[in-house]
Amino acid sequence: MVKETAYYDILGVPPAASGDEIKRAFRRLALKYHPDKNPNAGEKFKQISKAYEVLSDSCKRELYDRGGEAALRGGGGDRHHASPMDIFSIFFGSAARSRTRGDRRGKTVTHYLPVSLEDLYNGATRRLSLQKNVICPKCKGSGSRLGGVVQCPKCHGSGLETHLLGHMPGMMHSLQTVCSECHGEGQRVRSRDQCRGCSGRKVTKEKKILTVRIDKGMKNRHKLIFHGEGDQCPGLHPGDIDIVLEQKQHPLFRRKGNDLLMDMEIGLADALCACRQKVRTLDGRTILVTSQPGKVIRPGDVWCIPREGMPIYRDPSQRGNLLIRFQVRFPDPGWLPIDHLKHLQELFPSRPQPTLPEDTEEVTLSNYNPCEDPKHQGRSEAYEEDHDECYHHPMQCQTS
Repeated sequence: MVKETAYYDILGVPPAASGDEIKRAFRRLALKYHPDKNPNAGEKFKQISKAYEVLSDSCKRELYDRGGEAALRGGGGDRHHASPMDIFSIFFGSAARSRTRGDRRGKTVTHYLPVSLEDLYNGATRRLSLQKNVICPKCKGSGSRLGGVVQCPKCHGSGLETHLLGHMPGMMHSLQTVCSECHGEGQRVRSRDQCRGCSGRKVTKEKKILTVRIDKGMKNRHKLIFHGEGDQCPGLHPGDIDIVLEQKQHPLFRRKGNDLLMDMEIGLADALCACRQKVRTLDGRTILVTSQPGKVIRPGDVWCIPREGMPIYRDPSQRGNLLIRFQVRFPDPGWLPIDHLKHLQELFPSRPQPTLPEDTEEVTLSNYNPCEDPKHQGRSEAYEEDHDECYHHPMQCQTS
């Protein structure tokens, strides 16, 4: 005859319950009232954990049966009181605990969608066809015909396997892991009772069409999230589908933030006497790029056209700049008769004449080709220049 039955009542077992019955009762109630699953049942979870802590320990249970909670306090039963979460971790193991926290939602699936720079400039809509798992409509996710689900024979319905590990003679350690037979579900379906719609897999394949809206100004690697459109699985909320935009290389323009970069080759006449070049924009317009007469364009100069860059995401009425890096194409040798060079020279500013000492020796320049001079190939590396897409040169803005 026990003095108090409060702890037994909390677990819903009779005072004569065996240790296995108490363990099964605690498992059922702990999963039901765990704070991760039931945030408003924190106090109930503490009571369940306290009751199991006492009734699962033979010494504490004997004290409780004889004298109730007063006997536990008098006999030192609370000296080493464990927290409710510690008891839950010890009983279920780390694998089961993670199952109550992180695995209630399915995995996020990521797909990469190639898009052109025109798509990111003008906006676009794409329809993406995907295959996803959905709960079998015939068996409602049970994987079997009616009555075909049985208790897993390996874990006896607990969903866990217990392994005893020996660290040293006379000392054993108990480790619990997810059952390898039923994968933690505590049940299995007999082969003859499998659902014909899903062959016991609980899910079937379904074609899903996602409409992907690409807004003006979105950037490379922009992520679009479709909440709850991922694979379905019994007992879990569907995960998400992430669509990541991957910008394809453009033959003319490169993007730097909200600016567009391009290279333009012009002749010497354009560089000296005002430039007039047309550019086809990403939205199909043609703009005429001009420079003011008297403005000299040097090789490598970077000029800009304001507001002809990329639209600003979520504020497409605003745009970045179009940055143009100029390469000046010089005439070929012999393009002008030698007797005309004097007239051309008169058009340029006067050149300073060097003061020469008496022993000055005059030499003549010639073209240099390192491929024809293997002994000096290494020296040409000092004259190699890297291709710079950032356009760090001083910029001049051209109003359009």
